[in-house]
Amino acid sequence: MPWSNNGDGNPGGRGPWGQGPSGGGGPWGQGGGPGGQPPDLDELLRKGQDRLKNIFPGGKVGGGGFLIVGVVIFVLWLATGFYRVETDQQGVVLRFGKFSELTQPGLNYHLPYPIESVIKPAVTNVNRVDIGFRTFADVRNPDRVQDIPKESLMLTGDENIVDVDFSVFWRISDASKYLFNTQNPDANVKAVAQSVMREVIGRMEITPVLTEARNEIEQEVALLTQNVLDSYETGVEIRQVQLQKVDPPTAVIDAFRDVQA
Repeated sequence: MPWSNNGDGNPGGRGPWGQGPSGGGGPWGQGGGPGGQPPDLDELLRKGQDRLKNIFPGGKVGGGGFLIVGVVIFVLWLATGFYRVETDQQGVVLRFGKFSELTQPGLNYHLPYPIESVIKPAVTNVNRVDIGFRTFADVRNPDRVQDIPKESLMLTGDENIVDVDFSVFWRISDASKYLFNTQNPDANVKAVAQSVMREVIGRMEITPVLTEARNEIEQEVALLTQNVLDSYETGVEIRQVQLQKVDPPTAVIDAFRDVQA
C-alpha cells in the first residue's frame, strides 16, 4: 500500500500514524483486545492518598490524621444532643427508652441518640370531653347536637331521673406521668368524670339539681375528678367542668316546667 512501510524506513513495523503494531497497544496507548486494560488498582490507591495529603496539613496521613477525623465525627455526634423546648411544651428525656428527666422551655441537652431521646408534648393545649351529647357539623345545621341517653340519664337522691349534659376541660400537667401512666387520656377523663357526676347527682334532690345548684355541682365534680386522676398519677389537670344542659327526661320536661311556673 502507498503508506505502508514495514522496512527500514519505519523501524519496528509502525503504522501510518506512528503507532506500533497491533500487538503493542492500540492507537491511544491501551492494551490490545476489546476495551483495553482495566484501571490499575495501585494507581487508584495512590491517587486517593494524594487527595488525603491535600486535606491534612503537612501532607501526612497517618494515625494522627484519622484521629482528627474521628474527633470531628465524635464532636458532631455530641452536638446532635442539643434541642429546644417551646413555651407550650415540656421535654421528656428517655434513656434507652425509659424516663430519665423532665425539662422545661428553653435550650436543653441530652446525650445523643441512641443513648437518649426526647419527646416534647404540648402541655398548654386545653382539651375538651363532652359527656351525654355529641356535636356534629352539618351543612343545614352546623351545630347539630345529638343526645346520648346512656351517658346523660342519671338518678337523683329522691329517685327522679334527670338528663345531664356536661363538658370537661383538661390539659397535661406532668408530661412524664401523662406519657407513661395514661394510654387513652380522653377515655380516662370521661369515665372518671361521668362516674363522679352520677355520684354527686345521686346525693341531691331533683329540684336543686335543676335550679340553683349548678355551680356547686360543677365545682364538686371538678374537684373529685381531679382527686381520682391524681391517685392514678395520670399527669392530667382538670381545668373546668361545665354543665351544658340539666333537664328532666324529655317525656316529662313540659310537665315539670308547668309545675315550676
